Amino acid sequence: MFPFKKYSISNYDFSIMTLVIILSSIGIYLVRIVNEAFFLKHLMGLVLGVFILVFVSLVDYHFISQFYIILYFINLILLAAVRLIGVEHYSAKRWLDLKVFEFQPSELTKIILIIFMAKLLVIFKEKMNKFYVFFLLTALIGIPTFLVFIQPHLSTTLVILFIFAIMIFVGGLSLKIILPILLVTIPIVAGTLWGIQNHYDIFFLTDYHQNRIEAYLNPEADTSSDTLYQQENSVEVIGSGKLTGKLFSEGKDAIQSDTYVPVAESDFIFSVASESLGFLGSCAIIVLLSIIIFKCLIIASHAPDRLGRMIATGISAMFVFQMFVNIGVATAILPNTGIPLPFVSYGLSSMMSSMISIGIIININLQRKYRRG
Repeated sequence: MFPFKKYSISNYDFSIMTLVIILSSIGIYLVRIVNEAFFLKHLMGLVLGVFILVFVSLVDYHFISQFYIILYFINLILLAAVRLIGVEHYSAKRWLDLKVFEFQPSELTKIILIIFMAKLLVIFKEKMNKFYVFFLLTALIGIPTFLVFIQPHLSTTLVILFIFAIMIFVGGLSLKIILPILLVTIPIVAGTLWGIQNHYDIFFLTDYHQNRIEAYLNPEADTSSDTLYQQENSVEVIGSGKLTGKLFSEGKDAIQSDTYVPVAESDFIFSVASESLGFLGSCAIIVLLSIIIFKCLIIASHAPDRLGRMIATGISAMFVFQMFVNIGVATAILPNTGIPLPFVSYGLSSMMSSMISIGIIININLQRKYRRG
């Protein structure tokens, strides 16, 4: 199987690539507002990302999926390397120092596990109702997920778990397996929240995560401002943007999100967008992201085979969860956890992960039209 084929340029989905470039350009401008020092690096990241997107979009996703086992073990090696020689920021060891830039393997983990899961769901298509298949899939996904969790990186762990849940559901997991899982999971989640509220030590959560969840559940009981101040300030600056934002009415100097909201260039980029561009501008960002996700879902529904459908479904789930959580955290709807807003937040690893995903999506659509032609 050759990685490249002679595709017709008329079949290439330039619309989704255009949406991605527009959204990323807005992100670059917002990052520049936060910190001029990040601007050039983020711009170079976008240019590199577009090249990667185009390259990946021309590589047959069946060819990539042939190496699903090799990719899986490469991912484990990278995650183990983070544990051993990783760089620490914000009390978390998540990065590898490549000298030119710091690489976050957990961003690549999401893409690799989507391909890996999709391939397994194709292999076990006729055995999805077997309990042993579910346990095998859970174990194989659980190993890299655990390595991400102990970095600690709860937000990406939740992204992976959400992708896993959506993919096995779409893959045809039987209700006779889903119902027992829910009967076990719901009491565990409820018990965990109860335990956190009553100050019990939850062995699988760090004190850092427990404090954040407790502060969310009982904000009035949080006597220190360390846990909630980011979200409180984020909500204030979002409200200050009003309908049209400060950028055009008061100028760049009036924007204060870079001062009042730590990590505004990444986890709280939506705060910068709302203060700068107002309600209308932040809604425009949500609409652009929603259109991209909708197009991914449409491509998933029209994929030429089960493999393409599963991969496109996993990518769609990833974008949905990241958008929902990032905006939910910035608006204090959800507990404070760091997660980038796709194509908008600063971060080379996040940008590359998102661009690779869109490249694969475009190739799935190309394959459908290639076969039809």
